[in-house]
Amino acid sequence: MSLAHARALLFVPGDRPDRVERALASGAEAIVLDLEDGVAAACKEAAREQALATLERLARQGSDPAVAAGRRPPLLGLRVSSPATADGVRDLAALLDAPARPDFLVLAKVESAAEVQLCAAALDWSGELVCSVESGAGLERAAEIAAACEQVAALGFGGVDLAAELGAELAWEPLLAARARVVWCAAAAAVAAFDAPVLELDATAALTADCRRAAALGFDGKIAIHPRQVATIRAGFAPSEASIADARAMLATAQDAGAARHRGTMVDRATLRRAARVLARAEGAP
Repeated sequence: MSLAHARALLFVPGDRPDRVERALASGAEAIVLDLEDGVAAACKEAAREQALATLERLARQGSDPAVAAGRRPPLLGLRVSSPATADGVRDLAALLDAPARPDFLVLAKVESAAEVQLCAAALDWSGELVCSVESGAGLERAAEIAAACEQVAALGFGGVDLAAELGAELAWEPLLAARARVVWCAAAAAVAAFDAPVLELDATAALTADCRRAAALGFDGKIAIHPRQVATIRAGFAPSEASIADARAMLATAQDAGAARHRGTMVDRATLRRAARVLARAEGAP
């Protein structure tokens, strides 16, 4: 599985290995051990050691909770601090000598393609990269960041940090233009886009609405910060049975007749691409 098939990226603080088993059993397609904002400044060194030890342990034993539940094992990721910071340099240096590497890296607060290329080259990285766009500078250069190198698999929208920098309310409407730009730039580079997390842990209705709006805008999935959010996110980004059936019928109609009318709508290349994407999302689900 690749990040292209993920809907929920569940973040776990790197210094809380006790939370990993629950994360693995959550149903998230990707688990991210966090060395950045999820860890207090005084705990960074310990988090680095514990996260890398967790990756080594999981590499030895496999992702048992997921396998036992009949699901594909989730991808395992590591979020490192910006390479423009001392903590980021230490994160990358520790990863160089790590006995086990994650499936993918999340690069925090990316502001240029050069940062991405530097990380990939320094680590001789062959896995996937998620580049988090969390600032005005990052948003301005999102297109070049998404196309920085072949390892970039997704852009992440860091709405919390961006809102703080802009002095904007952390709400949908004030950040709509920024969200749209992340989706556009990801699509132009043919990579995935993951929306910002909802911070209210008990607001299931708000999370459901947020997922629906993000999916409608073109996001492929969303960041989760607690296992209880995962099921809601996966449901919110899953194609409905009706849309799957309609996509199959549309493709069959076009195959039989070329350009055609389908349920009152003219079928053309654009609508067929959309239908194919719906089916790809449905078939790629674990």
